[in-house]
Amino acid sequence: MQKHILSVLFIIATACTVHSQFLVSGMVLDSVTREPLSAASVFCQNTTIGTTTDKQGEFRLSLKAGVYDLIFSYTGYQTQTIRVNEQTKLEMLMLKEDKNLGEVIIKSSSEVPDGWAKHGEFFLQHFIGSTPNAAQCELKNPEVLKFYFYKRSNKLKVLATEPLDISNNALGYNLHYQLDSFVYYNNSNIDSYRGYCLYSEMEGNDSLKNAWAKNRRNTYEGSKLHFMRSYYDSTLIEDGWIIDMLDEINDKKFSKVNDVYDTAYYNFVTSKTEYIYEDSVINDSVVVRNIIKDSINTPAQTEIFYPRKISITYTKKSPEKEYLKKMNLPKNIPYVISYIEIKDWIAITENGYYYEQKDWINQGYWSWKNVADFLPYDYLSE
Repeated sequence: MQKHILSVLFIIATACTVHSQFLVSGMVLDSVTREPLSAASVFCQNTTIGTTTDKQGEFRLSLKAGVYDLIFSYTGYQTQTIRVNEQTKLEMLMLKEDKNLGEVIIKSSSEVPDGWAKHGEFFLQHFIGSTPNAAQCELKNPEVLKFYFYKRSNKLKVLATEPLDISNNALGYNLHYQLDSFVYYNNSNIDSYRGYCLYSEMEGNDSLKNAWAKNRRNTYEGSKLHFMRSYYDSTLIEDGWIIDMLDEINDKKFSKVNDVYDTAYYNFVTSKTEYIYEDSVINDSVVVRNIIKDSINTPAQTEIFYPRKISITYTKKSPEKEYLKKMNLPKNIPYVISYIEIKDWIAITENGYYYEQKDWINQGYWSWKNVADFLPYDYLSE
């Protein structure tokens, strides 16, 4: 790994977060030569919004109000991520990789021979999913996957030498997924994966488009994206959500949270402007305070935290029979229920994006939903 520090130069333009759209533009350059990188990929994580740089290494993206993780990738360079929420012009200096992933993979003694034949179906079920939508998904390039098994920790790890190309024929999206890693821990039956996904709309006739729109609405209803937007809009009750929290003493009992907007669990932060200062000190006394960075506009956001595990029930939808069968649950369960642990306060923004996502842990219904049932953050429900 190079010892350079990633350099990102921000030139923050005046912006107001209440505007319905904002512009992100700039240049993508080699960090050493400062030569422009043409055809570099620039896209917003988990959206249909993306572009490539022109011959001068320049790009422009018009984004709707919200927060986005902007991804920069270019062959032979380290993928970089930056969070944006306002009109911004930036200069992204990309660092070259010391060695490509393929070279690392060849030298690994933990690689599983015939990994796809042995673990391919298992990977698909835990990454793409086992839902009705997943049954209509196809991984176009499984040959880019490499499988590793580590006996000491009893875990399976999957890496990819190139982005995964996935067709979701249920929702009408093509997914270009840069898989960072997938890990399955056999001892605890827990999996985790991370990566960067760009969605694109499939082409089809009116009949197909209508079917996709219907499937998207059904997938959105009761989803985590739906829940996040309901919390942001303060419409949890009207939209059919119920939150129960684990009892402080009895770890088998959940009790209803009567006020989901109680400030013990909830906070709404209006948009604000922040400055970063530097104090100049002479003779151990502060004599002047200088602004060392232009104002940063923080968008309005909802912040939530629950000190114990919560259950989230969506009362306007029954669970799929496939879910009940997989979880060995009775067929007469009327609602979908997810169980959540929140490690620290998370912020929810207007488009349903939330952070830090590592502090949100799913169990139950939402843990059954994987890549096949994710909608992009720029999806608009009717």
